[in-house]
Amino acid sequence: MKLLTIDAENGQPGVVVGDGQVLNLSTAPESVLEGKWRPSSVREILERDSAGLDAVRRIIGAVESNLEECASSLFDLSEIEYLAPIPNPWLIFSVGMNYGRHLSEMSNTPAPENPAGFIKTRDSLLGSGKAIPIPPQCPNQIDYEGELCFVIGRECHAVSEEEAMEYVAGYTIANDVSARDWIPDIKNGEPPFGPIHGWERNILGKNLPGFTPCGPFLTTKDEVADPHNLHLQTRLNDEVMQDTKTDDLIFKLPEIIAYYSQWYRFHPGDIVTTGSPSGVGIGRDPHIFMHAGDTIEIELEGVGVLTNTLA
Repeated sequence: MKLLTIDAENGQPGVVVGDGQVLNLSTAPESVLEGKWRPSSVREILERDSAGLDAVRRIIGAVESNLEECASSLFDLSEIEYLAPIPNPWLIFSVGMNYGRHLSEMSNTPAPENPAGFIKTRDSLLGSGKAIPIPPQCPNQIDYEGELCFVIGRECHAVSEEEAMEYVAGYTIANDVSARDWIPDIKNGEPPFGPIHGWERNILGKNLPGFTPCGPFLTTKDEVADPHNLHLQTRLNDEVMQDTKTDDLIFKLPEIIAYYSQWYRFHPGDIVTTGSPSGVGIGRDPHIFMHAGDTIEIELEGVGVLTNTLA
């Protein structure tokens, strides 16, 4: 099942039905609703745990049996304007330094002993098809990072690796867009605080408005047999930049969840990015950065294609 958020009236939940049509759950006829429950958002669906997802599955069945009655609430995928699948998560958490070949291209950076991550702002979220705004204060070193993401489906705190995947609702795609102007600062200055402040500026370069394009769908986990064996490809103006399998992940999803849930309380709808594979612009010689008019696409096997241009 593929859930999404339609860019209409502050965001309306939708679901893909039939042969590539989208049902707007905000306008679907009451006759197909589950107990007259009408979800106001994708996050609300997830907050009901499996009951919410099962209810939407039954709605899909009812719609597919009565397409004519639902015609006014059905749209072709090409007609949809997207927000991020969950535009209002409690938390966006990004894991970095998590692909072996990516660390190799970054001056053979050693793998960390534990996962390394950081928080991103909700304001950085952007829907597929939207333009990534170029910040006037740092316009010249804008990089792409295609990433597999998982979405939390149940409140999650202090869980073990063995039970971790029970808390995953599904998967989506993110582009961890990064202004690389401050990368040199990480190695400048006297330790320990010089590199610490440099790293902080590096993270700030990932939190600009629109710097976390996400989507277009939340694909429920029952449709993905193994998230650690997916093909991920990033294309800049149709040229392949990143081309890998997710089996190059250093820390797998259960390890990430168990490690960070020792501190964070994750909530339904929270988005966790899992790191970017090799092929990023800063890791190339010469560097390749994105500029106004460029189109960046990230395709993740079984999940979808996230597409954005730069404004």
